[in-house]
Amino acid sequence: MGTGSIDPGDLTRDLRRPGIELRETHISWVFLDGEDVFKVKKPVALGFLDFSTPEKRRQACEEEVRLNRRLAPDVYRGVLEITRSGSGEHRFGGTGAPVDWAVHMKRLPDDARADQRLAREMLSRDDVERIARHIAAFHRRARCDEETSRYGTIRVIGANVEENFEQTRDVLGSYLSPAEAEEVEGWQRSFLARRHELFERRLANSKVRDGHGDLRLDHVYLTGEEVTIIDCIEFNRRFRFADTCADIAFLAMDLAWQGRADLAEHFLAAYAREANDYDLYPLVDFYESYRAFVRGKIASMLATNEGADASSRRHAADEARRFFLLALASERRSLLPPVVVAVGGLIGAGKTTIARRLAAELTAPVIDADRTRKFLLGVEARDKVHVAPFTGAYRPGFTEKVYEEVLRRARAVLDSGRPVILDASFRSRARRAAARRLARDLGVPFRFVECYATPATCRERLERRARASSISDGRLEIFDDFAASWETVDELGEDEHFIVDTSKPVETNVQALRRRLATWPAGLTQ
Repeated sequence: MGTGSIDPGDLTRDLRRPGIELRETHISWVFLDGEDVFKVKKPVALGFLDFSTPEKRRQACEEEVRLNRRLAPDVYRGVLEITRSGSGEHRFGGTGAPVDWAVHMKRLPDDARADQRLAREMLSRDDVERIARHIAAFHRRARCDEETSRYGTIRVIGANVEENFEQTRDVLGSYLSPAEAEEVEGWQRSFLARRHELFERRLANSKVRDGHGDLRLDHVYLTGEEVTIIDCIEFNRRFRFADTCADIAFLAMDLAWQGRADLAEHFLAAYAREANDYDLYPLVDFYESYRAFVRGKIASMLATNEGADASSRRHAADEARRFFLLALASERRSLLPPVVVAVGGLIGAGKTTIARRLAAELTAPVIDADRTRKFLLGVEARDKVHVAPFTGAYRPGFTEKVYEEVLRRARAVLDSGRPVILDASFRSRARRAAARRLARDLGVPFRFVECYATPATCRERLERRARASSISDGRLEIFDDFAASWETVDELGEDEHFIVDTSKPVETNVQALRRRLATWPAGLTQ
């Protein structure tokens, strides 16, 4: 293999044959040739990466293929030699001496890319949920060991933060005022100092894993029912070995940057549900700020790159300012004030349907007792745990643990300043009182939405549920015992207790609840 340096002008001129499109990033040249993509590393050393020699670029190409096959196994075809003929002409493959290397990929359709779908208003809440499920499954099987854990310490995270500040020291004043720059730097530093126990707890709970590291909308593709995610960080373990919260915060930040804070919150809620990880909430605003600052840093590098064309530099400068401002805004509280909304009622009364619709109205996560119970049992969410009424997994002692965990998770969400929805029967006054006490302890409002349906309607729904896949274990055989144990709601006032007749259309009930609950501001969702 040749060891000499390449001439970027000669290389890109030779490889960009007629019909081949060239796209450029701060670290790569990407050649698009029909159904093929060839990504070539630039010979750069930027502190956080080193592609300065052909050997280092070859190793980076091999790592990129290996790592990205985790989330896009059919896309990454391999590493291809770049050769130079006797006449000095560069080619992908070829018979000349190899002088550099390229990652060979299958080209994915641009219109399937999540950022393009979002621009066309075709990225739905269902799409966001699919992405969340896919990432949660990836994180469950991702590497987690002593080595990955070393990157989740306060020392390493703090070093990453300080590196961002140091690498933008000379340019940040072009995008933020001195007061704004001081505020964002001060907040990130103080968060690490004040909330260090959050990071330590995540580390102890095996949340630091070999993740993606660059989870942006333009790296996510949706084709049919498939989710494909490309371009993870291969050049620096320090950016890829991180809290799973850092991964999802990147995508949430990107959605917010694109003007869809509602989808960002829905993505967080869907991931938390799928991963049984509501403890990410107290940390997610920090990581969103951190990720936005990183994107601002990268954009500022392109904005000051004299080798880029003037239009690209101007566009990058505009993006840098917006990202830096978003890093500043991430410390701000949610547009909706925190509130505890408990949705209860008999089995078959329609609790989950109402809870899900309220989640959309409040862009709030739903914490449901059924999933929580399955998690504590160590079984999959859709595994059935059928026992006699109030025995086994549903015995009073274990049910008490379930409600305690539901409320513990709710406290984590409220700690981030967000509203939370609880989906459980709340059949006893004591359990309703516990949820109300949580709200009072944290100084936030409490609302209990009681879902009502006639016994006949509940039985009919339970019969239909038995014929379908469901997370709930509620079934017709235990309905009478459950109904007999229901304690009338007579301890709450009218301002805290709402009854919805779920035999009415869902929209009718949602419209009524909108008048009683603070919902997402009109015009900020689509």
